[in-house]
Amino acid sequence: MRLKPLPEPPADLDAVAAAQSAVPLVPGSENDCCARLMRREGYESRDVARTWLTFLRALELAVETDSGFKRTDRDPTPENVRESFRDRVFGASETLEVLRAADDPLGAEDVFDRLRETVPGWERERRRQWVDHWTDRTERLLDWLVLLDLAERRNSGYVAGETIT
Repeated sequence: MRLKPLPEPPADLDAVAAAQSAVPLVPGSENDCCARLMRREGYESRDVARTWLTFLRALELAVETDSGFKRTDRDPTPENVRESFRDRVFGASETLEVLRAADDPLGAEDVFDRLRETVPGWERERRRQWVDHWTDRTERLLDWLVLLDLAERRNSGYVAGETIT
């Protein structure tokens, strides 16, 4: 399963480990987990906390059980996070493929133009400003790829990185 929620990338991966540690070991409700993330990590809203909780699920650092959400014992190492990000975050592998196929650095708008057809129809119908939303999302995907050393930022855009894991 690939999940769509994608928070703003933090300055470093320590923030991902800190978010994971804020998720309880004993399953809790979504409301409890979001309140805990807000309290411990200072997220400004429940929506931001919920985005992080779902994102941690995508990274396999948290799991939803019948009893609620809990953190996993998977270490938030760069290798683990990279693998799960590519495999389980909607659009991540496609964005990386666009960069790998490009001869020159690409800006976020250029990457989005090459990914435009991958945006599900229901997403296009849901938002009047879907192009702006998905261009912003593509920029966040690119910034996460940079944070994970899967891409590099160059003056005129982004290129695929050399990290292969």
